[in-house]
Amino acid sequence: MAGRAETGDVTGTQDKDYNLVWYVESCLSNVLRLESYIQDAEREKDTELVELFRKAQADSRKGADLGKKLLRARLNG
Repeated sequence: MAGRAETGDVTGTQDKDYNLVWYVESCLSNVLRLESYIQDAEREKDTELVELFRKAQADSRKGADLGKKLLRARLNG
């Protein structure tokens, strides 16, 4: 399959659908990863990094929520 884009023939899932599922999973994974970064920064009392990582975490949560809403609508529609 190297060099060939999967367009749903193999998995039964169109790329755009897979991409949406991947996006939601990636956002949620990022939220979890950032939690450990926040804890590291808090241990070092680096408030600047804590703020940056919390903002990034909130943005990732928002992306996941938006993606889940769209996915839910598409699965129900």
